[in-house]
Amino acid sequence: MLDSLRDLAPVFLVIAFFQLLILQQPVDGLFNILSGAFLVVLGLTFFVFGLETGLFPVGNNMAHDFAGKGSTLGLLGFAFALGIGTTIAEPALIAVAKEASKVAAAGCVISNNIEAMESYAFGLRLTVAVSVGLAIMLGVMRIIRGWPIQYLIIAGYILVVIVTAFAPESIIGIAYDSGGVTTSTITVPLVAALGVGLAASIKGRSPMLDGFGLIAFASLLPIIFVLLFGIVGEAGWLWQQPQCSGTQSQAIAQVVQQAGNPGIIKELFISLSRTVRDVLPIIAVILFFQILIIRQRVNHPQRLIAGFAFVIGGLALFLLGLEMALFPIGKLMAAQLTDPAFLAGSGGHIDALDWHDYYWVYLFAFMIGFSTTIAEPALLAVAIKAEEISGGTISIWGLRIAVAIGVAFGITLGVYRIISGMPLENFIIVGYIIVVIQTFFAPRMIIPLAFDSGGVTTSTVTVPLVAALGLGLAATIPGRSVLIDGFGLIAFASLFPIISVMTYAQISEFRSKKLIAGE
Repeated sequence: MLDSLRDLAPVFLVIAFFQLLILQQPVDGLFNILSGAFLVVLGLTFFVFGLETGLFPVGNNMAHDFAGKGSTLGLLGFAFALGIGTTIAEPALIAVAKEASKVAAAGCVISNNIEAMESYAFGLRLTVAVSVGLAIMLGVMRIIRGWPIQYLIIAGYILVVIVTAFAPESIIGIAYDSGGVTTSTITVPLVAALGVGLAASIKGRSPMLDGFGLIAFASLLPIIFVLLFGIVGEAGWLWQQPQCSGTQSQAIAQVVQQAGNPGIIKELFISLSRTVRDVLPIIAVILFFQILIIRQRVNHPQRLIAGFAFVIGGLALFLLGLEMALFPIGKLMAAQLTDPAFLAGSGGHIDALDWHDYYWVYLFAFMIGFSTTIAEPALLAVAIKAEEISGGTISIWGLRIAVAIGVAFGITLGVYRIISGMPLENFIIVGYIIVVIQTFFAPRMIIPLAFDSGGVTTSTVTVPLVAALGLGLAATIPGRSVLIDGFGLIAFASLFPIISVMTYAQISEFRSKKLIAGE
């Protein structure tokens, strides 16, 4: 419970600061928001407890069994299953996919009904999950073969740029964001431990140079796959093009009216039933590999059953809490901070708003990005592992601050992109070019860790709030499209930490050389 509160504390401290000191406005539906926040904390607590009680011990035992067998094919199969299993039920991915389906229905990409939205959201999640499975397979193969990570990542960047040129505009933001919602507080420590442990067990491999990188692949491949998902879907192979009429706001109203408001108890049962459906594939994967491939009985089956029960219950509570708290907060803050009356100040008047008039939005974005990243448990886990492996060359706080600055700057730049209306892909491609140039000058040992840093910054709590902020800004700023401009903030939060960590490493190396020269 305390860990979950720690994850949420920076978010609510920043929001409280703006509400009490800057905006000084009443919060509508405060009781519902506080109730939702409590459900998020309670749900995340149950979810993590279930993982630690049942799933993680089974996963560790399976990894040990595969390593003992020495089967490359079995290890790759397990890596693929691990990627799918940890992603398909990822809370942040479920939440963002649901929001994406609503926006797609409102933007006339899919039919404007509940069935079409659920099908779109599940298809999006399945696409991301399969891509993460393949990504971890590729990362494991890289460790086994000793391939340099930078060349694979650069090839991936080139592929993203090429596929983007053919993708429909409506999917680009969702695709770029999908790379940031796959690696959460839960997934990152498990995947990082797999990579470092595998590199340590193979002769001739360096845990620092070869052990990191799995998270980077898990952040990159989903972008390519979701772009392809949009291309195939737009061609009519996954869904039929709907006949739409009316404005986007009318479409949103129709979707909300169809969904209805069944009450918190009924919503909890709906969330619970959907969660059971989502977690069943993970159970099937574990039992398949344990019984048919490894051919061993499951140790402590009661603990495994109890663990799954806590995972299902916690996930259901968490998702319901998101709908009641984090999504409304993000959209509310976006609406309040972009209100012309607030921007003009007391007794002021603004005839036409320009990008520089939204300075409070930029400050809010920077503070949310920095504070939530500094407190991110997944980043702390990776930083501890990096300091341990590097022998103290990389400090825990140095890495955490470098990543936090990258996230804060990235989200702030992403907010500017929405306000200015500039194309998302232009910013991302320029970012890719900067990363590629930096790989030729950054210390070789830091490159895999830098690429991984982009995947440890978007936690289960942060992603929904940042996604809601982007959607809220696109909905309230004149001339912006929620479908085209609303997504993309998570992509910025994933890309710029790579740049900031490489910069941190270059500065550290320069200072070390200067000190040595001075002696």
